Formats: sequence, structure tokens, C-alpha cells
Amino acid sequence: MRKIAHIGSLLKQIYRLYSVELMHRLQAQGFTDLRASFLEILMYLTEHESPSIKMIGVACGLKKQTMTSHLNELEKRGYISRQNSDYDKREQLVVLTEYGAKFKICLLQVINDIENEYTKKLGSVELDRVELMLGNLHKELQRGTEKKGSLI
Repeated sequence: MRKIAHIGSLLKQIYRLYSVELMHRLQAQGFTDLRASFLEILMYLTEHESPSIKMIGVACGLKKQTMTSHLNELEKRGYISRQNSDYDKREQLVVLTEYGAKFKICLLQVINDIENEYTKKLGSVELDRVELMLGNLHKELQRGTEKKGSLI
């Protein structure tokens, strides 16, 4: 039990350091109106074109109320817009605006810069190994919870 608690603590601390550095660099690039809680949604939108609100919520592990609040804020700030799906008029899709697309370019560059720094610290083989191990752990944990009928 001690090992799992330690791993969880390390993951949380690493994520905090990464998030703080990411926010600091994005703010330095002029994106001063962001909150850390928006980053996961914006990262998802960077990797997926026009996902539904439900898809984003599931992927980010956010409740409907939180998703609605975050999307309203991101829309007010000009990062996203919502459109009805051509296939199902009840479903809303989220797309990056022109400003959101500029943010996406900046975000990808900042992430690349941070990754390069991590590679210098650990080496590419070790960083790849960490990514693989964490990916495998996540996949196994997710598989276990799906069998039980709940998602992490």
C-alpha cells in the first residue's frame, strides 16, 4: 500500500510542476485569461477536431455541470464555439475559434519546449520508458474499472 500511495503522490507532484510551468509559459505568450482547469479541455480540443461535449467530458473526467461552466467561460473568452452536429441536431460539437487556433499553435510549441527540457534531464530513452509505463498502468487501471462498470 505504501508504494501505491507514493506513486500517486509523485504523479500528483509531477503534474502540478508541469501545469504550473505550462501556465507560466502560456501567460508569457499573452494568454493571461486562462485558468489551469481549462487546460485539459483545450489540450483535448488540440488533439481532436470538433468533438462532442459528451466526448470531452468523458475524456477529461468532468461532470456535466463542470463541463458546461468551463465551456461557457472558454466561449466568452473567445477560444471555442459550439455548433450543432449535422448528424444529430441535439448534439453540440465544440470547435476552436480563430483565436483558439492561435492558442493551439502556441500550446503545441510550449509543450514541445517542455518535452525537450525533460528529455535533456532524463534522456529520450528514459522519458519514453516513463511514458510507456504510465500508459500501461493507465490502460490496466481503466480496464479494471470498465469491468466493474465505472470509469476513472
